[in-house]
Amino acid sequence: MAPNFKKVNMFSSHKKGTTPGYIDTSIDEVADHDLEAGSFLSENQRNNGVDTNNHGDNPYLDEYKALVRYVDTYRDPNAEMGEEDFSEQEQGRPWWAFWRGGKSGYARASLSDFETPSDWLNTDIRDGLSSMEVERRRKFSGWNELSTEKENMFLKFVGFFRGPVLYVMEVAVIIAFALRDWLDAGIIIGILMLNAVVGWYQEKQAADVVASLKGDIAMKARVVRDGQEKEIKARELVPGDIIIIEEGYVVAGDARLICEYGNTEGQAQYQAELTAQDVTSPREDKKFEEADEEGNTHFGHAIVAIDQSAITGESLAVDKYMTDTVFYTTGCKRGKAYGVVTAGAQASFVGKTASLVQGAKDSGHFKAIMDSIGTTLLVLVVFWILAAWIGGFYRNLSIAYPEESSNNLLTYALILLIIGVPVGLPVVTTTTLAVGAAYLAKEKAIVQKLTAIESLAGVDILCSDKTGTLTANQLSVREPFVMEGVDINWMMAVAALASSHNIKSLDPIDKITILTLKRFPKAKEMISEGWHTEKFTPFDPVSKRITAVCTHQGVRYTCAKGAPKAVLALTNCSEEQSALFREKATEFARRGFRSLAVAVQEEDGPWEMLGMISLFDPPRNDTAQTIAEAQALGLSVKMLTGDAIAIAKETCRMLALGTKVYNSDKLLHSDMAGTAIHDLCERADGFAEVFPEHKYQVVEMLQQRGHLTAMTGDGVNDAPSLKKSDCGIAVEGATEAAQAAADIVFLAPGLSTIVSAIKISRQIFQRMKAYIQYRIALCLHLEIYLVTSMIIINETIRADLIVFLALFADLATIAVAYDTAHYEKRPVEWQLPKIWIISIVLGSLLAVGTWVLRGTLWLTDGGVIQDYGSVQEIIFLQVSLTENWLIFVTRGFETAPSWQLVSAIFGVDILASLFAGFGWFADGLGEPSSPASLSTKLSDNGATDILTIVVVWIYSIACVIVIAIIYQIMTRMRSLNDLGRKKRSAQDTMMENILTHLSKVALEHERDEKGGERFYIAQKQVVEEEE
Repeated sequence: MAPNFKKVNMFSSHKKGTTPGYIDTSIDEVADHDLEAGSFLSENQRNNGVDTNNHGDNPYLDEYKALVRYVDTYRDPNAEMGEEDFSEQEQGRPWWAFWRGGKSGYARASLSDFETPSDWLNTDIRDGLSSMEVERRRKFSGWNELSTEKENMFLKFVGFFRGPVLYVMEVAVIIAFALRDWLDAGIIIGILMLNAVVGWYQEKQAADVVASLKGDIAMKARVVRDGQEKEIKARELVPGDIIIIEEGYVVAGDARLICEYGNTEGQAQYQAELTAQDVTSPREDKKFEEADEEGNTHFGHAIVAIDQSAITGESLAVDKYMTDTVFYTTGCKRGKAYGVVTAGAQASFVGKTASLVQGAKDSGHFKAIMDSIGTTLLVLVVFWILAAWIGGFYRNLSIAYPEESSNNLLTYALILLIIGVPVGLPVVTTTTLAVGAAYLAKEKAIVQKLTAIESLAGVDILCSDKTGTLTANQLSVREPFVMEGVDINWMMAVAALASSHNIKSLDPIDKITILTLKRFPKAKEMISEGWHTEKFTPFDPVSKRITAVCTHQGVRYTCAKGAPKAVLALTNCSEEQSALFREKATEFARRGFRSLAVAVQEEDGPWEMLGMISLFDPPRNDTAQTIAEAQALGLSVKMLTGDAIAIAKETCRMLALGTKVYNSDKLLHSDMAGTAIHDLCERADGFAEVFPEHKYQVVEMLQQRGHLTAMTGDGVNDAPSLKKSDCGIAVEGATEAAQAAADIVFLAPGLSTIVSAIKISRQIFQRMKAYIQYRIALCLHLEIYLVTSMIIINETIRADLIVFLALFADLATIAVAYDTAHYEKRPVEWQLPKIWIISIVLGSLLAVGTWVLRGTLWLTDGGVIQDYGSVQEIIFLQVSLTENWLIFVTRGFETAPSWQLVSAIFGVDILASLFAGFGWFADGLGEPSSPASLSTKLSDNGATDILTIVVVWIYSIACVIVIAIIYQIMTRMRSLNDLGRKKRSAQDTMMENILTHLSKVALEHERDEKGGERFYIAQKQVVEEEE
């Protein structure tokens, strides 16, 4: 029964069993946390106790007056929200000051070895540390962050001169010096410097863009300093700081719990407990001790509950008591308490563990691909050098003489080393990834590691949360259902009583429940009259309800809100009432509404069912279109939600996602064979009533079938599945733990941002693939032409011109990272066999084109020479033009090239034409070939007339057109197009069945009467949930 309020006559306004009419308005909100896994309270916002010192701004308001004031003064932040202002991260030392050792001149050499002095931990909880003391302690303890080891910019620059490909170029420098070819040596050094400077600058610029966004997702901490509570960046904490540990926050450093928040006598009790725990002092008073299940004693009751799953693997939150230690990066799930920081990030338990593997670096699949290509090219260079030397032996060439000649063995080796090893390959590909990360950052996607771009481009299945990703996360209360004889105002008041009242971090469902009181003024007046909360039990997935014990005028009321089945089980409704209730719940579910049942118990009387609140989270306006777009990209979207199966199916129907939605229990507790479960997982459009372990299972099964899987998540419990997936995606509002486990962190909500990021990642991949094909073809072009010309006609392009060809190739393609590449309509793969076949064909065609032009120069009328010209310069110009334009072929014709790429290539072409026109580095007539060219049009100074240059341009264009046609034919060949692609949806029936059977057995242990032990294998017991 409802209490008799003085100011409210509850039953005078409305007839029993009727619902007053009201305008159905959606209250927009941006929720920071997930509603999945059946949880009506987010995992980081569960309260273990109620703060009797209200959480509002006015310390003189009691809990419920503060709640009413919050309802009255709440303003929707979305109404006036504009573009997010991404502030830049606090800058450290200048990038050019590479000689400065650490982030603090006073920091210890190894902060993980820092031990906090005991007197630092005696900080008063009311005053905290002073600002001066904080600065003094930071000189010893350093910043509170894991040592991500700020890169030494000088060493980073030097790193661009390291690697197998670059070592070969450095060997070429040594050979050039040995030959006293100062010009070639200087140009090669210039090429190396150019690649290093451009690569270093582009990577730094892209990293700065990403770093500026990372500042927005930095961990925060609430501290007491200078007698005031304030929120600061977690990195600013020092040992001895008083921090406030509460629901929704990640613990920002190892800390020792002092007392509950608001307990003014707590610090004295804490000091007494510390003294009692000292082995040298007798423990006199044990009346507050409690023992946990393992027999460990604790002081008083549990203050907070901490999620330690990331450290210990425990799935349930662990109760923590006074003087207990809470660890860095763990999340508070219930309660609110004071704690004193005992160790910073690096000296924490997590920090010391991380330091053990600090030197280990994940090279990733991308580096393996680059190493494979580089190694193959090195082997080819050695082969071509050997072939050229064997030809030189038959022509009796000396090793290094004559010095001014290009026809000696060392010069042959120098030339082939320069053109056979693409010095720009590692730089261009790495900077393409770095610049791509900056592109993604503009789309509000922060890349945690560059190799994640490659993974995202290859993803073919996206497992997505429903709330906030597929839906708008803008909950609204629709049509409440009220049991006969119940006033709707009383039901709404009870629903508000059975909600968390921490208005600083309200769960989205509790928030909309409380704010709906605006539409029920009498319900709002009810909760403002003398209520007091004695006990609050947050939602848990076992009971599936929230309960609050409240008193009003000396009468105790137990209020419950939760899943309809769970709350109905508390009451003694008649069969007719139960049937009506279930029917209404089913109807709500079919319409896509989430139902919250509300019940109340007065004193020790029977539970009374009051009714149901229906909540609706509409799909985003663009979700259906985005899903269709994703499917056109070869991306399958699977919805994973904690909602009931009827709600999940209705949501999928509204999104045109398909209605093959199954209960998640079929994954773990099904009697089906292993192959059948894998088939089910593969063909499903979604799963309902999903828990974190189900997400992990889905990812694992899809990976076993050969799929590259992306998983979205935002909670601490999502961390394992995010790590397991090929590309973990932390959605907008994700916890720090989820962000740490993810490969990419999104700062904008919705599925469209994820699909947009997939498109961009595929464009980045296409740029790298186009450049690699282009660069391999260039190497093969000159290797084939030069070695055959060395052997057949004892001729080569001069070494001086060769180094300029290498320089021009790198100059022209530095802009590849900024090209407007297209994206493939299917998940991408490297397909190395396809890359090598296409590159070999392209390189061979280029070599044939050069040989045809060279053949015309033996004609007595000069062939392509119109007035006068040089063999060296004509061949140099044709090679330069065709090689530069080849990038337009390998990039494809789906999109127009960027102005940066066109400008860079056109500039290099003009420069090459000037070389030919003025005969630079042609050495006059040059060394005659065998047989020698007999044309009288050969110029003595190596210059070439303008008409000949135009003819060479036209011929080069014709060559590139022919190559482009052949390239298009090859790329459209189905056999070649699928060459090297891994088989997805691969099935291994025997292994799948074995693994599924193994997952259903457990090792059991028992003792007999004589104390003997026995182990045996048994079937896992599955507790079926009652309907």
